[in-house]
Amino acid sequence: MSSQENKEKKNIMISLGDPTGIGIEVTLKALGSSKIPKNIKPVLVGCKKNLELTYWNLRKKGIAPLANPSEFQIEDLPLEGKLNYGQPNAQSGEASFHWLTHAANFVIKGEARGLVTAPIAKYAWHLAGYNYAGQTERLAEMSGCKNPSMLFTAISPNNGWRFNTLLATTHIPLREVPKKLSSELIISKLETLLQFCQKFKSNPTLAIAGLNPHAGENGQLGSEEIEWLIPLLKNWKNKHPKIRLEGPISPDTCWISAIQAWQGKIHKQCPDGILALYHDQGLIPMKLIAFEEAVNTTLGLPFIRTSPDHGTAFDIAGKGFARANSMIAAINTAWELTKK
Repeated sequence: MSSQENKEKKNIMISLGDPTGIGIEVTLKALGSSKIPKNIKPVLVGCKKNLELTYWNLRKKGIAPLANPSEFQIEDLPLEGKLNYGQPNAQSGEASFHWLTHAANFVIKGEARGLVTAPIAKYAWHLAGYNYAGQTERLAEMSGCKNPSMLFTAISPNNGWRFNTLLATTHIPLREVPKKLSSELIISKLETLLQFCQKFKSNPTLAIAGLNPHAGENGQLGSEEIEWLIPLLKNWKNKHPKIRLEGPISPDTCWISAIQAWQGKIHKQCPDGILALYHDQGLIPMKLIAFEEAVNTTLGLPFIRTSPDHGTAFDIAGKGFARANSMIAAINTAWELTKK
């Protein structure tokens, strides 16, 4: 292997997201931060001219620290025509789709060690003719992964405690959730959550939220828990006697101990990982607790992929207001996980 190839394998690819959103802004702010290790040499995938214009626009606003695009390797996929901040369209969707695809190909071919993705607008992809539920689904298709998992992880700035929430189901309508849930799916997600948490702790404590209010209240508010979920969890516990598994827990209290731990009050029963049964059940508490620190991590892919836990923020795009905390965390998490 040549020295250049060896150097590339140490890189993190960053796809810059929708060019009318805050992706480029938070990337430049993150890479200019002292919180990013100096040995991370990312490759930026997007439009070089657009990157430079964003950089100078932010410089004029007096924003610092800020990374200069000239200091980084750029895979230049130019934009055609003029786009306006906060106004996504088919053209911006086309750009973000191809930027992601190009960046992912480097990682799939083994030419980089991980992928960080800035936010995209799903409906802009749809306008461009790409009918994916999100970036996760596109990456799964490209890498041949049939069952990717969406996990959100964050490290508390108060005490360094790591907070993990895995979603059993992701971008599907709420009415489809009970149909999608199955014993096989729950077992698979518990194993995935356990394996991730064991990267940081040999015998982690896990918890699972119930599907229904009050976890079904012994069948009075829904039958899923009593009919199949509780027996399944008993069997899983028997096969993993060293792992503490709590649940199904009433969804309205499932994350209370996580809130306390995030604030600094860690106790023995606090879970290292929580399995939520559907998208908003897990994302609402995650974002309330750790919005600016959380990272979306896709598990099951043959490579590391992370992204900030926020969207394109079209309402503030181009104004210089976007905070880079989550992008910093996404880059650092990708770097950390590639070592593990």
